[in-house]
Amino acid sequence: MRRISSDMPNTDMQYRLRRQEQGLANIQSKLGGDGSRIRELREDPMAASHAIRYESYLARLNRYEKNAQYAMDHYDTLDSYLKEYNEVLQRIRELAVEGANGTNGPDESKYIAVEINELLKELVAIANKTGQDGKQVFAGDKAFTEPFRLVEGSVEGGGESMVVRIEYRGAGANRRTEISDASYTTLDIGGGEAFWAERMNVISHTDATDYRVNEATSIFVDGVEIQLNAGDTVAAIAARINQSTAPVKAYIDPETHGLALTGTNPHLIRMEDRQGSTTLQDLGIIRMTNDPYAPNWNDSALVSGGSAFDMVIRLRDALFRHDQEYTGSQGLGGIDLALTNIQSHLTVEGSRKERSEMTKNRINEEIANVTAGLAREKSLDYTDAATELALMDFAHRAALQTAAKIIPPTLLDFLR
Repeated sequence: MRRISSDMPNTDMQYRLRRQEQGLANIQSKLGGDGSRIRELREDPMAASHAIRYESYLARLNRYEKNAQYAMDHYDTLDSYLKEYNEVLQRIRELAVEGANGTNGPDESKYIAVEINELLKELVAIANKTGQDGKQVFAGDKAFTEPFRLVEGSVEGGGESMVVRIEYRGAGANRRTEISDASYTTLDIGGGEAFWAERMNVISHTDATDYRVNEATSIFVDGVEIQLNAGDTVAAIAARINQSTAPVKAYIDPETHGLALTGTNPHLIRMEDRQGSTTLQDLGIIRMTNDPYAPNWNDSALVSGGSAFDMVIRLRDALFRHDQEYTGSQGLGGIDLALTNIQSHLTVEGSRKERSEMTKNRINEEIANVTAGLAREKSLDYTDAATELALMDFAHRAALQTAAKIIPPTLLDFLR
């Protein structure tokens, strides 16, 4: 029960006026602020919770849009380099056709071989190019390692400063970027995939008939981890490799009784034991090496299937020998294999770019829709706010005038 006194009208009037002043200050701060109508959660809890969800989703969409744009730019760079590589290979093929012409003499074949040797160096230069971000384009996840090392020496009939082999020092294409919720696109093509020609075959000469895995471990095939259990036989290991996503097929060689692998497409097969394990070493597939870039195949294993560079080197050497039969058959066939592989990767990159572009366009539409939803929940309607401010200001002035009439001056007012 309130106490009635002569001071009560004055107290009540001051309380109501302060409430009006607080409302005026609130609407004025909204009009002069960041455009949000919600300054405190208690003003509209439901709208505030919706706005938080919208803002979180909008932040993710903006990140995905940037990732998709980065992927598109990266694919443009890849596409330009692969097309340059394809053009040089086409020129080498033209020279191979010319070199297979029976009317050419040994000197003409040598001239063609010298030109092919220079074009081979250009192929390696393209394969070692960097992108706009300063990373090696074809080194896989070893982005700061030059993927191909050119080794020069002497070649019979060709003299000095000839390319004798090309060593790949990169890794697999493991870099990916998220372009939508739980949806990724692979950014790179490893040099061991893009610049290969033949399907690889690796056959161990170690008889694994009685082999058993000592303890649970794992092996890596083309970057894919394959779990092994204690007691697994070589047949079980082959089955686990075949069940994995690695682009290889494993089997038991009927002659050597050892583990054998063949690529399902032209690429450099990469094999690795888990740290502390020696399963592949015991099976005679790989060997220990202190050089992280050197091929780690076991010396006794039979390894076949070469890169595009190997095909060019074989063709060049055949021309130096004036071996027109090899030039027109296996030499030309090897270049065609390399061209087929590089053109298939051009198609893959084009498809990835198209997907990224479609994703980016879809995200742009989503951003517009989410932004509109956020505005509905959170943004201030300036027309309504200005009208409300005018009404509140009018009411406040009227209240002050009414208060002046209702509350008569007292002796204390005159004393002040």
